[in-house]
Amino acid sequence: MAQLYGNENFPLPVVEELRRLGHDVLTIQETGKAGQSVSDEAVLNFAAERGRAVLTINRKHFIRLHHAQLHHAGIIVCTFDPDFAGQARRIHAALEMQSQLSGQLIRINRPLQG
Repeated sequence: MAQLYGNENFPLPVVEELRRLGHDVLTIQETGKAGQSVSDEAVLNFAAERGRAVLTINRKHFIRLHHAQLHHAGIIVCTFDPDFAGQARRIHAALEMQSQLSGQLIRINRPLQG
């Protein structure tokens, strides 16, 4: 399963469901870096140094970072979705389709409401 790093604003219920699905997820809160205004670049570097892909809903900045800094352990950008379990399942399914995460940008979008 994937090694992931949850950015500060990433929903904890999604993290918990990803763990239940077998993923190794570390959060910025667990590293003691929450509330310190850590830059997105520092978040990405911290995750890359540990071989973890970043989980974030801060799509705009991390997509920009992906294009500027191709050497990372992966970036998973998500739209906010109040269906936390559903979002975790979509992330899990996307991760299962990847042979490796290094340098990859994965987009997880909330399904259209019909």
